[in-house]
Amino acid sequence: EDILFFLLFILKDGPVIKVGHLNTYVIGSYVDHRFREKQINTIAIVLRHEQATYSCVMCCDGRNVTSNAEYSIHSDHFNFEYGTATITCPINSMCLTLTHVAITASGVLGSVTSFQPVRNRDVPTTFPYEFTICISVMYDYKSVLNLVQSMEMFRLLGAQRVVIYKTNCDSDTQKVLDYYEKIGFVEIIPWTIKKHIVVSTGWKIDISPGQLHYYGQIPALNDCVYRYMYQTRYLALHDMDELILPFKVKTWTELLPELENTYGTDVGFEFENNYFPFSAKPHVDHDIDKWKHVKGINILNYIDRVPNIPNAFNNYKIIVNPRLVQKTTVHGLLESVNGSPTVRVNNAIARMYHLKNFSYPPNTNLIRDDHLWDYSNDLIPAVSKVLQACGLNEA
Repeated sequence: EDILFFLLFILKDGPVIKVGHLNTYVIGSYVDHRFREKQINTIAIVLRHEQATYSCVMCCDGRNVTSNAEYSIHSDHFNFEYGTATITCPINSMCLTLTHVAITASGVLGSVTSFQPVRNRDVPTTFPYEFTICISVMYDYKSVLNLVQSMEMFRLLGAQRVVIYKTNCDSDTQKVLDYYEKIGFVEIIPWTIKKHIVVSTGWKIDISPGQLHYYGQIPALNDCVYRYMYQTRYLALHDMDELILPFKVKTWTELLPELENTYGTDVGFEFENNYFPFSAKPHVDHDIDKWKHVKGINILNYIDRVPNIPNAFNNYKIIVNPRLVQKTTVHGLLESVNGSPTVRVNNAIARMYHLKNFSYPPNTNLIRDDHLWDYSNDLIPAVSKVLQACGLNEA
């Protein structure tokens, strides 16, 4: 009977699944092995003022087991109507083989709409990936050259996996994504939240109205942390136009042991943001003719950075052991296991290069910083090879 009940409902591999009559959308469900009692943590998007109670219907050993759920709305909602939430379900100790779960509205008959697979059911003995990058989110994307340059820089730095929560992109971008998916470097998560909720195009509600902050970036990041919690040793949470570059060494593989020796192994690492504006005068030492008709901007031409104000707060992005994270936000962590902090890495060791259209005061004295050129001998042929493989470098 239980199996028949289970089969009556749609199995979905998320995201995004609506919960019954509630204004709640489930993204992904994951076993958390870090506490004394195992639990399922489900990342969700919720209407913050709605008084909701949830249950979990778990498929255990071929039958359905129901338990009450608790939930916590993350504090970084920026006053939008919807916010990120973590819904937690205890796992019954008698439940040996847990395969799927449905989050339901408590006490509402027929509120089960879809089961989704429970991920992270086992803890691997080794990590498939050393470094994984979470990109959230790709929307209206068409800067093909920037995409390939970023991907090849990520590879040179030591990343083995890039996870992209994709809303939409143009056809040339899709060719590039297909290429990287085929070689196993990229995982694309279809990010369909705007079918259900009006997303904002910014983070200030008075400037960019909507129901959810910045295309749903925060729930995507939290989902990525849990999705790769037991698959990767380290997780970098940053955007496509951001590169965390070390100075004394060339790769993250060499950098992280150095950071752990300096700051400890139970912390996340913050890397100071530095803007390299595309509105600055380009340096054409690495102009490549074959790239000129490819959509996007050659980042190698922009080696002037805006000086950060000393002793003022400068934003940052992080690289972290994901098993230290309970809740993440765009810049740093909201909650971590045992209060594990993040520490600011000295900008003489590494810093973040943020290459984008950026307005700065006209009397600013930009600082020449051509460290990116230290990668150019490897980067240029790698980018040309991918463009050729995708049929995009022929005029």
